[in-house]
Amino acid sequence: MDFTVFTYRKLLNTLLRQGFSFQSFAEFIEKEERRSIILRHDVDRLPENSLKFARIQAEKGIRGTYYFRIVPESFYENIIKEIYSLGHEVGYHYEDVCLIAEIQKKKVKRQKWDKLIDCERYLAELAIESFAKNLEKLRKIVPVKTICMHGNPRNRWDNRLMWKYYDYHNFGIIGEPYLDVNFDEMFYLTDTGRRWDGNTVSVRDKGLGNRDKRLGVEGYSEWKVKPISGSIMNMTPESIDFQNKYKFNSTSEIIRAAERRELPDKMMMTFHPQRWSNRPWPWVMELVWQNVKNVGKYFLIKVRN
Repeated sequence: MDFTVFTYRKLLNTLLRQGFSFQSFAEFIEKEERRSIILRHDVDRLPENSLKFARIQAEKGIRGTYYFRIVPESFYENIIKEIYSLGHEVGYHYEDVCLIAEIQKKKVKRQKWDKLIDCERYLAELAIESFAKNLEKLRKIVPVKTICMHGNPRNRWDNRLMWKYYDYHNFGIIGEPYLDVNFDEMFYLTDTGRRWDGNTVSVRDKGLGNRDKRLGVEGYSEWKVKPISGSIMNMTPESIDFQNKYKFNSTSEIIRAAERRELPDKMMMTFHPQRWSNRPWPWVMELVWQNVKNVGKYFLIKVRN
């Protein structure tokens, strides 16, 4: 069975045996190692599952990065403190554009809100105020050096919109995985869609640029923070070719590739720990619900494109 804690342990053990080192995302930004893996965890909900992952990693001397949302289903202060105390990095899983957009829709009729002349800029102004407030709330618990966008497929706005008008470096942030990693030589794996090849059902785990006309974005020439060449938001032919060299559907396929020494030297692996469980009922419920969401996201992508 895939997406169990047992499988997760086996994956880590295999990677360790193959000589990989592990860096937090902040460590990678500050000093990239030659043969290393970034374990990124998006704590969307069920933070207890993330704590299990953090403890397993700590037992093995592995450091990971955990991005917490500010909403009640993610923001558990005691868990945040414990994960940090285990030696892991904690970052802000920001979604301020979508949060503010939902608030504004309640204040203004949908038709009027969508027709505001400078709706995008106004939304970004409100969102950056929310971002600063929420970042400070998290920093009162633990140090925060990096951030990562939370994608909401049900909301038409993209949370990265803020960086068109504002610079997160001014908040003491050194990196954002969607903007600051060149994937020409780093392989990107994510369990989006409860599978490792879920690109067809990923709504937000990709770039914007000319492909997103709803944001009025024509490239990134006017952005305050410009995604580096080869990043997820600014993929190059080289980074696309490199990502297409490797295809995995299941965790067992990744493990077998590691045992055959067929994995690249550098990888970023994104986990959503709420999807991983040894308990039969939660495991089945997550499987069924994720398959339902995958169908919905597939058709949503078709409609938006």
